[in-house]
Amino acid sequence: MSEIELLKINDFKNKEPENSFYANTITNHLLLHHSRIEKPHKHNFYAVFLFTKGTGIHEIDFNKYEVKPGSVFFLYPGQTHSWELSDDIDGYIFFHTEDFYEMTYVNNSIKDFPFFESNYSDKCIYLSKDKCQLIKDLFKTLLMESAKEEWKKKQLILSYLTQIYIYLNRFLETQSAVNFSDLRHYQSVFSKFEKLVDEHFTKIKSATEYADLLNITQKHLNRIVKSITQKTTTEIITDRIVLEAKRQLLYTNKTLNEIAFDLGFTDYTYFSRLFKKQVAITASDFRKMYKNER
Repeated sequence: MSEIELLKINDFKNKEPENSFYANTITNHLLLHHSRIEKPHKHNFYAVFLFTKGTGIHEIDFNKYEVKPGSVFFLYPGQTHSWELSDDIDGYIFFHTEDFYEMTYVNNSIKDFPFFESNYSDKCIYLSKDKCQLIKDLFKTLLMESAKEEWKKKQLILSYLTQIYIYLNRFLETQSAVNFSDLRHYQSVFSKFEKLVDEHFTKIKSATEYADLLNITQKHLNRIVKSITQKTTTEIITDRIVLEAKRQLLYTNKTLNEIAFDLGFTDYTYFSRLFKKQVAITASDFRKMYKNER
């Protein structure tokens, strides 16, 4: 395995002709696609999971979350995830591409919703019983509509998606550590910064260079980043490098030297020191420890 497996939305059984939307119960999804999703993987689409029964652990980019009734998870393209679920697990899921949402809502963006906006927003929310029922009813209605072939089906699906996103964002704001007022105020710049880091972190590792690409001062960029994440610009860049290193260490068979080179380090020793400083163990030990847990 030289790369982390990337699942595309058309890998799943889908009635939509453009293969841009998919909905199912979690039970049916696991039965139909167990062989595809049993190993850690990433997607090229947005995904939301609501668990209504069962327990387990859901791991998203090396953060482990408890699965229990009322838990909702958000995934955006490129994130790596895996899970261990009890046999009685159930709930609802839907996937969609960015274009599916944004080609209809020309003035809106899927990234307007903070759980898809940033690496540093919450990727899990635990709903109270009454809130879970509200969201469950919307998921159920969305699933039923997706199985139909009726007039303006896509528009109705999109309206249900938007309702789910709006309600979940309202619930999320009441329990999140992220400062959403600042996130909205600085949203455009911070979003551009994260996108630039995702695109260039293997080549550009300087906070000053990212500020230059954004046509702002490093001081102002740092102020924006700090207000949203409580981290410095340099720490965000380092986090992205270490995240990719972890992905490559666990989900590929590349050597440590190959991984360091892929991440833009000509000196393996420097990469090794950076990784150990951030993770508290060596890259080699991290690989051994994590694989022994699986």
